Amino acid sequence: MSRLVVVSNRIADPRKTAAGGLAVALAEVLNNTGGLWFGWSGKIVDDTEVDDVHVVQAGPVKLAMVDLSQADHDAFYLGYSNGVLWPVFHYRLDLADFDAGYIAGYRRVNQLFARKLLPLLRPDDVLWVHDYHLIPLAAELRALGCQHRIGFFLHIPLPPPLMLAAIPGHDWLVRALFAYDLVGFQSRSDLKHFGDYVETEAHAQRLDEDRWRAFGRTVHAGAFPIGIDIEEFNALANGPEATEMYERMKREYYRRKLLVGVDRLDYSKGLPQRMRAFREFLTKNPELRESATLIQIASPSRENVSAYTDILHELESLCGSINGNFGDLEWMPVRYIHRTVARDRLPGLYKASRVALVTPLRDGMNLVAKEYLAAQNEEDPGVLVLSRFAGAAEQLKEALLVNPYDTEGTAAAIQLALQMPLEERRQRHQALLRTVREYDVHWWCETFLDALAEAQAEEKGTSWLRL
Repeated sequence: MSRLVVVSNRIADPRKTAAGGLAVALAEVLNNTGGLWFGWSGKIVDDTEVDDVHVVQAGPVKLAMVDLSQADHDAFYLGYSNGVLWPVFHYRLDLADFDAGYIAGYRRVNQLFARKLLPLLRPDDVLWVHDYHLIPLAAELRALGCQHRIGFFLHIPLPPPLMLAAIPGHDWLVRALFAYDLVGFQSRSDLKHFGDYVETEAHAQRLDEDRWRAFGRTVHAGAFPIGIDIEEFNALANGPEATEMYERMKREYYRRKLLVGVDRLDYSKGLPQRMRAFREFLTKNPELRESATLIQIASPSRENVSAYTDILHELESLCGSINGNFGDLEWMPVRYIHRTVARDRLPGLYKASRVALVTPLRDGMNLVAKEYLAAQNEEDPGVLVLSRFAGAAEQLKEALLVNPYDTEGTAAAIQLALQMPLEERRQRHQALLRTVREYDVHWWCETFLDALAEAQAEEKGTSWLRL
């Protein structure tokens, strides 16, 4: 079996799968192959110390880490990755900082990763690169002579061609994707956007359903929706922290139905729109007011960036006004929590909640929706209210799908969810849970790696000039 080499902006110890994320998805195959995980250490150092590679043995897996200088971190991570790519890929051109010249730092760090990774590779390694921070990494590796099979997975959405074309240097960015053997997306919609772009903007030749040829190379592409680790999540749900949380929520809110939202504080999550919809629900349904409480967790995120400060203030203002206008001494309609809640407690909160509000304006997948479904009591399950603009909506069609920009429509869906009969809740949940179980994180990992193994490196001898 070839060794798997995972490359991502940040790395995680695969022995500590309770942390969630990529560690859960990749722990098994990394352990089985004695794999290597390469990425940024999380440390910012002086320019003179950047060249060091730190290697740590984590069981059978090697963790290889590089540090970044302050200038590289600011340009690569804060600047181009999160100041340009993140807003554009989430359809927010108005928030993108196109004029700051961050692209040089983005390319420089990808070149650094390529230089430091290449000497660590074995001849039969298979590389799997993750997310928008490292789009040009394969091109930089190819320019250094790397002939390995390399796959790439984009965890966030890919926007439509015209929106993608708004990025200065968009042609360079998409050309870099052709250095991979396989490019994976979360949804069929993202895959369609890729195909439309490369055919119209790059004049790529479509060879068949999942192959395009341009720039002297052929790339395979597909949709591989990421899932959750059901067994790992069920273990969390049956643990003491989750059990205590569930019992406490049921005890404290025995007279009310809970609604829950769990999000990172980000403008893509639609939190102000969600609060306006909940306010509209309270306004239109006075008879249901004191029977419903929304617990909204909004974990801190990039709070030194003005766009995040603005949404924090807007969200706090909305929560305060809802509680001030509708609450009384015995009931507050919104419990707003602006901090991170331990992951091992969340299954208990999900299980205690009659409704989950997962209503992003745009999201690559959104695993909170799948975790909520997995946590439910199958005899008396809750209802998922899901944005049609989340990647998960392609799979979870039995959820109540909403347009988060439609305040009245989302409010009506909240009312329907709270009053849905038991039999309908069971039927919807059974169908949704089947999907979550079938397309779990192990399916995602195995399906992508199988597709990468089958993707023929048709131009193995082709030289790749640095872009």
